[in-house]
Amino acid sequence: MRRTLIFQNGASLAAAALKGYRHCPSLSKQHDPFRGNNLRSHSIATSTRLSSNGGSGIQLRPYQEESIASVLTSLAQGARRLGLSLATGSGKTVIFSHLIERVPCPTPDASQTLVLAHRRELVEQAARHITNLYPLKRVEVEMAEQHATGTGDITVASVQSITSGERLQKYDPKRFKLILVDEAHHIAAPTYLNILKHFNLMDKDAKTHTALVGVSATFSRADGLSLGSAIDHIVYHKDYVDMIDDKWLSDVIFTTVHSGADLSRVKTTAGDFQTGALSKAVNNDEINAITVRAWLSKAADRKSTIVFCVDLAHVASLTATFRQYGIDARFVTSDTPRQLRLERLEAFKTGEFPVLLNCGIFTEGTDIPNIDCVLLARPTKSRNLLVQMIGRGLRKYTGKNNCHVIDMVASLETGIVTTPTLFGLDPHELVNDADASAMKDVRDRRASEKEREEKASELSPQNSSQRRHLTGDITFTDYDNVNDLIEDTSGERHIRALSACAWVQIDEDRYILSDRSGDFITIKRSESESEVLFTGKLSDSFKTKSPYMRPRVIASSVTFEGAVSAADTFAKEKFSFEIINKHASWRRRPATQAQVDMLNKFRGENEKLTVETVTKGKAGDQITKLKHGARGRFGRLMAQKKKVQKGEDRKERWRELQKQQEVRVGRLQ
Repeated sequence: MRRTLIFQNGASLAAAALKGYRHCPSLSKQHDPFRGNNLRSHSIATSTRLSSNGGSGIQLRPYQEESIASVLTSLAQGARRLGLSLATGSGKTVIFSHLIERVPCPTPDASQTLVLAHRRELVEQAARHITNLYPLKRVEVEMAEQHATGTGDITVASVQSITSGERLQKYDPKRFKLILVDEAHHIAAPTYLNILKHFNLMDKDAKTHTALVGVSATFSRADGLSLGSAIDHIVYHKDYVDMIDDKWLSDVIFTTVHSGADLSRVKTTAGDFQTGALSKAVNNDEINAITVRAWLSKAADRKSTIVFCVDLAHVASLTATFRQYGIDARFVTSDTPRQLRLERLEAFKTGEFPVLLNCGIFTEGTDIPNIDCVLLARPTKSRNLLVQMIGRGLRKYTGKNNCHVIDMVASLETGIVTTPTLFGLDPHELVNDADASAMKDVRDRRASEKEREEKASELSPQNSSQRRHLTGDITFTDYDNVNDLIEDTSGERHIRALSACAWVQIDEDRYILSDRSGDFITIKRSESESEVLFTGKLSDSFKTKSPYMRPRVIASSVTFEGAVSAADTFAKEKFSFEIINKHASWRRRPATQAQVDMLNKFRGENEKLTVETVTKGKAGDQITKLKHGARGRFGRLMAQKKKVQKGEDRKERWRELQKQQEVRVGRLQ
């Protein structure tokens, strides 16, 4: 039997960690599927399973072995709450199933494993795979009417069921070596946290021998809740773009279609469009016809198309539109009886009809490898949802050359996430039959162009009043005075498209959200990370130069959108939403005299405002800009402008000198 040790160059920490651990009782010779092989060797990275284990002799892919080894190494170093970031289609179930055998028992009694999932399909899939892999172990299911004993070798549980009533109490934390969480981006939800608390995994400093490993393709949450409350380290990451490059996933081509749907009035809830309002915006005869015609034009020859809709009404209408064009389209929803759902899904898998519509049923944990086209009929602001939907078509399948993703992106002015976004491109990019490699090439060219721009000028191009071109020329948005600067609302348009709150941009990379109490939240944006800070106002009893407490970091995110979501979540808990809501009715009322007097201090005699000429919301935004440095920013911009102008003047003088000394070929005058 061949064995492969990962991290051989001095990195066999996982092997070292096994010293001192006892054999699990369930891995005695009687039960050991390796029939007496030493636990220390096969616990790290055995490439091939023997038939006595009941498995199919699966040879794990290199990245699957690497991910398992990363977990074992981290456990050896004392970490206990770990995450594996693995793309849809990477075989997450295979990975965590094999991990069960390889995590050593920390005590003689702690040999049990609990696998958690939030949907029936995921529970059934995990239980089926684990049972096939470990036929000699007692695998139990805790879900709905199925009650586990709490003493099985491996228990696969529905989160909703195990937290129902007293069912969780039968699981003794001392007997569990491992808790596995599928689709672990849900792990910050209260139901999961209650389970982790039961197993002493909520307190980072608590002495517990139980390890937690969460697996997900999308380790972020639209509501801004921190996954750090449950997971300390992401120990391995394999992006789906990398997996396409490495040929582990199907090739993919993208087409974006501007449907023209008006999303300007669709509100945002928990980081994405409000479902009912979104359905009204996109579910009409005109847009449904555009969607079907786009499919006919680009994917009529595809054998298995999955369509993601907004809600049940959208599913029904779009299915009818497909059928009106002579296409055999069927649907599955949460209301579809389970037996009928299984029958339709099986018929779709065997190619009996070409188009299957759904609304949210197949976004997670669904294995339909024959899908060769994904039609995104619902716009979204959620990167997680976009990745999950596209991921349905990325599994390899015999006879499948690639998957065509058709993205009906609607309006591009409402903060939506589109397929180009996933490659680091501007969401306004429209693509036509572009494969992943081409999208990466475009991204790389954009990155190279950005580098050239940065070398061409010392001015910052990002969210600035100066915009730099590759030629080195610089154009300005001129502010004749500080009032022009504070009245400019262009900086708020992007963040207010992402947020329901009245954020104010006060500098090139800083945004402020204020409360009437004087407290405020700041988002500081950078290329590598965006940070969210809270600053509280001190009471009047404190006699200090600064009336504010020291800012404290409340969240950070690698994406600006993630930081905005986290900041909004915190703001809605800390502040009155009526005060910070960008659509609050008070914002449209006339400004108060106190606001006008404050602003007029900085205005000339011919520029004075009155309560009739400015709204309360606009006046409040302008005062926020003044309080947080608009005058200083204006001074810096003017100094920058003068510096550039001096350079231009020198160039002009040099050009005039050159003209005077120019030598022409021809007759001398």
